[in-house]
Amino acid sequence: MAGPLAGVRVIDFGQYIPGPLAAMLLADAGADVIRVEPPGGPRWATPANATWNRGKRGIALNLKDAADQATARRLVASADVVVENFRTGVMERLGLGPRAMTEADPRLIYLSLPGFAADDPRAALPAWEGVVGAATGTYRAAAAGGQAGQAVYTAIPIASHFAAFLGAVGVAMALVARERDGRGQRIEVPLFDATFAAIGAHGLLIDGQPAGGRPDDFWGGRFQCADGRWVHFSGSTPRFRERLLDATGNGQWRDDGLLDLGRLAREPALEATLRERLRALFLTRSAQEWEDLGGAAVTPISLCRTTAEWLAAPHARAARIVWPVDDPGLGTVWQPGAAVRLSEWPSERPRPAPAPDADRAAVLAGLECSPAPPPAAELPSPLQSALEGYRVVDLTQVLAGPTAGRTLAEFGADVVKINNPREEGTGYHTSVHRYHTDVNRAKRTVLLDLKTPEGQDILHRLVRDADVVLQNARRGVAERLGAGYEQLRALRPDLIYVSISAYGYDGPWGAWPGYESNAQAVSGMQVRFGGDGPPLMQPFAIDDYGTGLLAAFGVALALYHRLRTGRGQRVEAALAFTASLLQSPYLQDYAGQVWDEPRGQTALGSGPLQRLYRASDGWLFLGARAADLPALAQVEGLAGIEHLPASAPTAGSPQPDDALARFLEERLATAPAAAWVARLTAAGIGAQPVAAVPDLMTDPWVVAHGLSVTREHDTGERITTIGPAARLARTPAVAGRPAASPGADAASVLRDLALEDQLEPLLAKGVLAVERPPAARP
Repeated sequence: MAGPLAGVRVIDFGQYIPGPLAAMLLADAGADVIRVEPPGGPRWATPANATWNRGKRGIALNLKDAADQATARRLVASADVVVENFRTGVMERLGLGPRAMTEADPRLIYLSLPGFAADDPRAALPAWEGVVGAATGTYRAAAAGGQAGQAVYTAIPIASHFAAFLGAVGVAMALVARERDGRGQRIEVPLFDATFAAIGAHGLLIDGQPAGGRPDDFWGGRFQCADGRWVHFSGSTPRFRERLLDATGNGQWRDDGLLDLGRLAREPALEATLRERLRALFLTRSAQEWEDLGGAAVTPISLCRTTAEWLAAPHARAARIVWPVDDPGLGTVWQPGAAVRLSEWPSERPRPAPAPDADRAAVLAGLECSPAPPPAAELPSPLQSALEGYRVVDLTQVLAGPTAGRTLAEFGADVVKINNPREEGTGYHTSVHRYHTDVNRAKRTVLLDLKTPEGQDILHRLVRDADVVLQNARRGVAERLGAGYEQLRALRPDLIYVSISAYGYDGPWGAWPGYESNAQAVSGMQVRFGGDGPPLMQPFAIDDYGTGLLAAFGVALALYHRLRTGRGQRVEAALAFTASLLQSPYLQDYAGQVWDEPRGQTALGSGPLQRLYRASDGWLFLGARAADLPALAQVEGLAGIEHLPASAPTAGSPQPDDALARFLEERLATAPAAAWVARLTAAGIGAQPVAAVPDLMTDPWVVAHGLSVTREHDTGERITTIGPAARLARTPAVAGRPAASPGADAASVLRDLALEDQLEPLLAKGVLAVERPPAARP
């Protein structure tokens, strides 16, 4: 087999990013993806198509032509999966809509990735990336350098990428369900909805109020070094603070109270002393020297690189996080590598993206000899969820790994979450509310000491009955805990074992620790967002949450393969893999590449018609094309815009971007954002006001749609978290029960293992623990 999806045919009608990227993930996994292009080529002519369309076959069809529509229907009839990302109703008008196609073939899996859901009042709105970004609270106030209160544009298309990730997860889960009960289904993952998966804990509300940040993040952050460059040190974990002091000969800081988080929280002067010492310490070495020291001391210190530097970094290349593909149009292109690795197949470079219509003859010939559909047979009872009956042991911490476990639980798996009862962060404080209640809902929770013989015995009993194990320890650590792949596979030979790390297990950084901030630092995200100032973090923890989704995608691929072959395998995901893919519009290096993407805290958009503008009472995003200028001219207050240059200027004429931008800045400042959005959308132009995440989480439509879920937890608090975004018609993803107090399910888990009589002795010995929820707030 050439991959877990060998033999699966996908028809990719997608344009721009989300559809092509979702189909690329399926092609990377071995699916036969047939790319349907309009006769003039992709709607967005960008070098990034060399990534998004790799590994596919291509055919050009005019879907407005009756003969080509008939060919497209024949293609769909030959397929297992259809991918499209048009606005709701477009494919129906072409005779290729999900209802008709799935009724004609009940085994078909049909993925739609619109900007807004079919039942969203904005369903007909042109959902440009920036329009969705504004609607989802992605564009926050500038950290530095911009106008007072300025919303800041990020060049990373978060909505498009997360829709693609969730779309690929949904397809893989639907394939698992189809393999088990013989039925296909429709899937919808709107870009607006998908962005909630990126918002994650930033949307958490406790009794209606934002949950706030970590109370102990005194040590971490960005520091300028002796050469003027910057590093990011993730110092919120005690062992990393200790290692930094030992590696630099500053043990006396302990005696000065600088490791006492309680004192740092109570004494602002002591915190100021710590920050000043850290600033002075990092000025003693170059940024590269600090990164090397961090690697040697197993401490997360990362050089803040540009994207171009990341593409050339020795680790990125050695670990195949980026790889060269020989594109027929661009030559050799260094681009993101595989987003997830499976041990049954080597991570090899794919075929380059096809030239338009390059495979017409072969594709059409294949239709002539497509096998007849199998005769109708009596099907087993339909599943209620794709992973119904599967069991998962989740050993992961922080965000990426637990997000993978939560995703598997949403799709129906029984997930047992194991934490160390002695690990910092299992008690009740703000960080638990931000993370535990977000990523551990729908799971059963156990606090289990794996360093004890009794803890090891319980783990091994769980693994014998499990289908999947998730872990995110550094390379070699899981083996020391008796939880390595070979150790656990000896207990369950067909086990699917998932390893999640910062940088992947291969390459020179394979044993290095790292977090979201480190992945953003090394891959170019922080430098781009900071611009000419200090590097800065992206609005959301996109590498953590994205990696969790891609790890769940890997699990679904492995389960699908196991259903067909009986074999388990190892799955690997990493923050650096995800960080590279999230930057796919720009992470392309080839002869003639120009690094000109929007950057910095003054960035407003990619051009005057795709840009943030200040209205009289706030900010909005305008999403339009040059072809929309006549329609814009009909909007009240914008008359005259059609006379402004919208193409390359002639010698001596003003730059068209400047003229358009000045015109729109002046006019849009004269009325409230809501008024402009109403006028623009009535004219068929994409526009949305810039939302705030807390307001988004209480928006009536968002709540009714299940994207914001509020339940009472065992703390007595009403906690609001994001809900599942992927909408599968037949085996839906569900939020599951609220996250219980850490360790609350020990009795339930022991009962499954016929060890219920051991609960009290194990609690007494400290092998198990149960965190008691604090008294409810008055």
